[in-house]
Formats: sequence, structure tokens, C-alpha cells
Amino acid sequence: LGQWVLGQACRQLRAWEDAGLRGLQLAVNISALEFNRPGFPAQVREILRGSGVDPAQIELEITESLLMQSLPDLSERLGELTALGLQLALDDFGTGYSSLGYLKRLPISRLKIDRSFVAGVPGSAEGEAIIRATLSMAHDLGLDVVAEGVETEDQRDFLLSHGCGRLQGFLIARPMAAEAFADWWQACSDPGTHAPAAPL
Repeated sequence: LGQWVLGQACRQLRAWEDAGLRGLQLAVNISALEFNRPGFPAQVREILRGSGVDPAQIELEITESLLMQSLPDLSERLGELTALGLQLALDDFGTGYSSLGYLKRLPISRLKIDRSFVAGVPGSAEGEAIIRATLSMAHDLGLDVVAEGVETEDQRDFLLSHGCGRLQGFLIARPMAAEAFADWWQACSDPGTHAPAAPL
């Protein structure tokens, strides 16, 4: 199923590109089970080759549970994936094991702040502190950040004011069919509009 999802995502991205939608990046969640399958990087390479998409436009989202594996094996597999030109994002950051050492040793390019931290801001001193600390650390390490679960304008304004320029959640868009996405993306791409990082 994981291979089929990634293949469908790549084919859809290529279809949007052929229809004239430029500058898209598509994020695909990868389960620990799928990630650990023998030959996973080779399978990803074949999917990319078959679809004809630019690998730089595909982001694989992994969870912190993956980071509990043996570091040499994990580093090797992640290195194989980034060698293909893919981007890697760490999903639900702060809810799992959160060993900060891996942020320096592994080829992660983006953190995703979990919706549980976003839900209470502004107004939750703890949530605000966690978000500010995550953003500060990520920026110092040269990592991009996406905030998940943004549902209110107050949340959006708080995040933007603290330097989080990529938002994902119902305030940005509800889940939609691929056919509806083209019109939505073109509307968001007008000058002065924040283009959200919203995986399907």
C-alpha cells in the first residue's frame, strides 16, 4: 500500500506539473514498517524514475519512532533517500523521543510542530514556549518548520509573528479532491498570499 500511495502521489504531481502548476512540493507520510522494508530506497528510486517528477519536489515525512533504530543503519538508509534528491521531514516533532542529537547527525531538512502544541496558542504559556523554542532551535540549525493543525486566525498570526512561515491545517484548506486542488493552488499563488505547505 505504501508503494502505491507514493506512486499515486508522484503521478498526481506530474499531472499537475503538466497542467501548468509550478513550484509544488508534495509531502508523503512514510510508516516505520514501509521504511524498514528491504530495498525501500531502490523502490522509491524506481517510482521517481517511472513518474518523471523532480525528486526535489517530493518530501518524505517520517516519525520520531524511526529514530530509535540503530543509528548507523538509519543514517545509511536516510542517506540513500536524500541521495535521490528527496527532502526529509520529521513529523509530529516533540511528541516522541525527541533526542536532539539526531537533528545534527541525520539529514533532516524540516520539522513539523505537532498540532497538540498549536491548539493552545495563543494563550497557553507552555504551548507558546515550546513553539518559540522549537522555532529558535530549528532556525539556528538551518531547518525549515511547518506548524500542523492551524485552525484559527489567532494561531496563524502567532505563528507568523514568531517566524513560522509554513502552516498546515483547516484554516488553510480542508481536504480536497485532486481536481479541486489546481484552482485552490492558483488562488493561493497570487502575489502577497502565503502559499501553505499542505500535503494531501
